[in-house]
Amino acid sequence: MNEIVILLVEDEASLANFISEELRFEGYEVLYAADGEQALTLYEENQERITMLLLDWMLPKYDGITVARRIRRTSQVPIIMMTARDQLTDKVVGLDAGTDDYITKPFEIEELLARIRVVVRRAAQAQTQAMVYHYSNLTLDLAKRVVERFEERIQLTQKEFELLAELIKRPEEVLTRDELLNAVWGYDYFGQTNVVDVYIRSLRNKMDYDADQRLIQTVRGVGYVLREKS
Repeated sequence: MNEIVILLVEDEASLANFISEELRFEGYEVLYAADGEQALTLYEENQERITMLLLDWMLPKYDGITVARRIRRTSQVPIIMMTARDQLTDKVVGLDAGTDDYITKPFEIEELLARIRVVVRRAAQAQTQAMVYHYSNLTLDLAKRVVERFEERIQLTQKEFELLAELIKRPEEVLTRDELLNAVWGYDYFGQTNVVDVYIRSLRNKMDYDADQRLIQTVRGVGYVLREKS
């Protein structure tokens, strides 16, 4: 079983210490951030390891909603929001920001641990079910890093693979250049703005060289979509 790493983001030191101790007692590894800015930095540095976030709403620098929205630009890592806000409208705002669950303070630690188990289990099931993607005559295997079209393997660079993965995860949905840039290169990328177009052209040369069977379609002024040519 892979180690479960939880990023705890909570500015109230006593509560953070209590939760951290309980999580470690349960066998979880805990990373800790006391404000939203530190949370984003820690997440960027450890995102390959982090299993889920426990995220307070009211935080210094960036609040929990801002942190959740920024992380959701590039990741579907599970997030449980912790807050003293208990109105229905607050819960809707939290869920709309991309959180997976919502727990109101004060809470019993047993309830929090139960919610963590549910969210982690759900994420693990989703990850297992979605390792191989198929669309038309195209197959992409995330675990093996393999792409095939017409049952022939296509050799892609890392960025080409990641870009195609974003498209095949959401087939027939138009993705903007900014969405693709954020997902593959990160929201803090400061290189050439046409990098997405360059890599799309490279992908087409490798897998879409037959214009009549092209799968990567351009939506002018918007972005790209994986769709069979009509």
